[in-house]
Amino acid sequence: MKTCKLCHNPAEIVSEAIGYCAGCIQSHFSAILPAIRKVHAESRKLYGLPVKPPRAPEGTLCGLCFHHCRIPEDQTGFCGQRRNKGGRIQGGRPHEGNLSFYHDPLPTNCVADFVCPGGTGSGYPAYSDFRGPEIGRKNLAVFYQACSFNCLYCQNHHFRELTFSRHNVTSRELAAAVDPETRCICYFGGDPAPQILHAVKASKIAKQKTKGRALRICWETNGAVQAKFLKMMAELSLSSGGCIKFDLKAWDERIHLSLCGVSNRQTLENFKTAAGWVCLRPKPPLLIASTLMVPGYIDADEVAAIAGFIAGLNPEIPYSLLAFYPRFYLNDLPVTSRAQAMRCKAAAEKKGLLNVHIGNAHLL
Repeated sequence: MKTCKLCHNPAEIVSEAIGYCAGCIQSHFSAILPAIRKVHAESRKLYGLPVKPPRAPEGTLCGLCFHHCRIPEDQTGFCGQRRNKGGRIQGGRPHEGNLSFYHDPLPTNCVADFVCPGGTGSGYPAYSDFRGPEIGRKNLAVFYQACSFNCLYCQNHHFRELTFSRHNVTSRELAAAVDPETRCICYFGGDPAPQILHAVKASKIAKQKTKGRALRICWETNGAVQAKFLKMMAELSLSSGGCIKFDLKAWDERIHLSLCGVSNRQTLENFKTAAGWVCLRPKPPLLIASTLMVPGYIDADEVAAIAGFIAGLNPEIPYSLLAFYPRFYLNDLPVTSRAQAMRCKAAAEKKGLLNVHIGNAHLL
């Protein structure tokens, strides 16, 4: 860590990669933005990813996420997964899954484990085998190796090395991994958005295969998918007892751009839309929010702003605050302190949220 390049305040926690404290980012964003863009560009060039979403007038429109990439011939979209071959978009189609998967014993370290059927038995008997944690059952964890964000603190940044992999797992092959003990599928990554067509198809096949028993469809996402695909995700989760876990990374768009390289507007709009569906199945909850408490950047004020937004939609939406661990370009920041976590939790509850949880507390 070092002091901020602008205010030089030794009391501020600053990552060397970003170079500026949260206060200066908010106060002098237009002046700082070129430096922020440079570090994000460097982090993407390292893996051969496009520096920014392509907007070629003659390119082919992708249309899965908020970037609206127009991809030139023989090049990829911002995610690196979707590519233009002969005027047709390839990558992420139902038969083209660039992913890894594994079985995780339940209950697992899911963001929603404090409210979901796998961790609590919520929704028994329709959506869970037991009144309590589903000990002895499994989660099929599906890690998609592409993302529409560029988080400088990505906890799974090594997936970028496989973004251009051409080893495909078809939707049928993935659905075949659902065994008699599997009770939920969780799509994460990276992010499901660049391969949402594959995930939806695999989910439908798996649900058909497992008629007569619980198989919950869950998503862990940055929430920046196109609205029509968000609806598909929600329909699968609603009917199966699953959930959509939105990672609300920041409230202030300037902080979000600095940490994640992109705007949070589509994420917040989609979260608002999803909140309108919560009443369709109050238990187990359809929608869960989470925020990583990044020292120096995502503090109690940011969490309070996010919590106020959530509470204004529905105060019963569960909110999980996650401890930060140094990774990727922000590997010089400290682990979230217990004091910071307690301040953030208190700030969220003060805004009226009724179910605030501190996840991965062992890191504090």
